[in-house]
Amino acid sequence: MSMGKLPEGNGDGLDDGVVAEINITPLTDIFLVLLIIFMVTSSALVDAGGQAGVKVNLPKGGAKEISATQSDLVVAVLQDGRAVVGGKVMDADELKATFEQAKSVSADTSVIIQADEGVPHGRVVEVMELAKASGLAQLAIATRAEE
Repeated sequence: MSMGKLPEGNGDGLDDGVVAEINITPLTDIFLVLLIIFMVTSSALVDAGGQAGVKVNLPKGGAKEISATQSDLVVAVLQDGRAVVGGKVMDADELKATFEQAKSVSADTSVIIQADEGVPHGRVVEVMELAKASGLAQLAIATRAEE
């Protein structure tokens, strides 16, 4: 009997080369968790009315507290005089168009002005006059409670 030459290796028929496969299951799990976090955060920002990113230092006041509803239009006037509605900086024409659109949606829309305490009084009056010219007569100025 002649002995033939046996194939080299460990007998499983595979090479001893580098295994080049990547398990993407953990990567998929991470992406799904990030997607869920993003969805929850973005819905919370929308529920906040879009005013979450605007920092306004309100003046102190002793008037009764009012709470903004969905039908109210909140206008933030920053210290440099810029008006912000829904997170978007607006000039006088855009602000007037926003007021007119709010009036067409509901005649009982209230305009709540969140003016920084460093804003000149004249700028707040300008915003109020734009609202009144658009037919919105219910105006309020937001203040913070005195300590």
